[in-house]
Amino acid sequence: MPHNNSVFYAMTQLIDWDAFDAAVDRHGTVQPRGFTYKSHLLTLLYAQFAGAHSLREIVAGLNSHAARLYHLGARPACRSSLADANRDRPAAVYADLLSAMIRRAHRGLRRTLDGATYLIDSTSLMLSARSASWAHFSAQTCGVKTHVIYDADADCPIYAAVSTANVNDITAAKAMPVVPGATYVFDLGYYDYAWWALLVAAQCRIVTRLKCNTRLTVSEIRPVEPDGPILSDQIGTLSARLAANRRNPMQAKMREVKVRIETGKVLRIVTNDLDAPAQEIADLYKRRWAIELFFRWIKQTLKITRFLGTSENAIRIQIAVALIAFLLLRMAQKLQKAIESPLAFARLVKANLMHLRRLDQLDRPPPGIAPVAGQGTLMLQ
Repeated sequence: MPHNNSVFYAMTQLIDWDAFDAAVDRHGTVQPRGFTYKSHLLTLLYAQFAGAHSLREIVAGLNSHAARLYHLGARPACRSSLADANRDRPAAVYADLLSAMIRRAHRGLRRTLDGATYLIDSTSLMLSARSASWAHFSAQTCGVKTHVIYDADADCPIYAAVSTANVNDITAAKAMPVVPGATYVFDLGYYDYAWWALLVAAQCRIVTRLKCNTRLTVSEIRPVEPDGPILSDQIGTLSARLAANRRNPMQAKMREVKVRIETGKVLRIVTNDLDAPAQEIADLYKRRWAIELFFRWIKQTLKITRFLGTSENAIRIQIAVALIAFLLLRMAQKLQKAIESPLAFARLVKANLMHLRRLDQLDRPPPGIAPVAGQGTLMLQ
């Protein structure tokens, strides 16, 4: 019978270990002799893939598979060592690895950058009151935000950053990298004319919404199909002046497409693309749903809503590792053709994590077991 490594081993072979070692050299403290940075990373990845929710559950699970963890070049830890590592190991190590993994995954999942469409949004993660010293938002709420640029065509984030919940989305957006010539789709949380003008200056196409009280001075009205979802299509300019007589930095001509969505609500979609069909603009804005599905996926499938620590460092590490786990799942799924559903693949990885299985055979009975109609499985002698 041919030898197979564990599913966990196969997943971790996709990690850019050179980038991780370089990140440890840049940011890490003295490499501990027992519970190393590699052991720490593999422990947290195990927790993500296995759906383990507590330090006790993680340690017990890894101790039961200590021999197979040994072949990964790591070792299980006690609860105190894991808790100390989450609190004290620099989060920048795991953030740098995430950046390297995003670059690697994006190269593999997207064939061309021509016509790239990027979705920008953030999601909030609630924290317990024990994080109030650094993540205080209101009298009753503590939390953080994860800000993401998402490539829907590649089903892959290309940028991620973490902030406290009281940081405005547009403040985080201004620190994001801009890809010249790309299309950026975002919602009302990024309503900033100066930032829009920066994107337009970089030859980017923007698609977003206008607030109900924003006036557009119309210079051209285009015909639309009667009885269709597109209610109007017109070109004009925004107000030349803002409050306190400030000059509006967004001086370019803009196009407003009013569209009625399935719920009956009317949206004022605005773009600097004056040539594309109105329906294409409406469809681009509709693609924002893909990033909402991504946030739902990492929260529900990777269980990112429960944290293993309360310090800012521990939270940042866990979010970075959860996103690394997502990228590994997407890259591993791409290597096989048998399982098309990302959710089904993630569930099978969880069920077979420490088993000796090939990634392209997770949906088949293990070797040596044959199915018997109506009777489950039968061991072969």
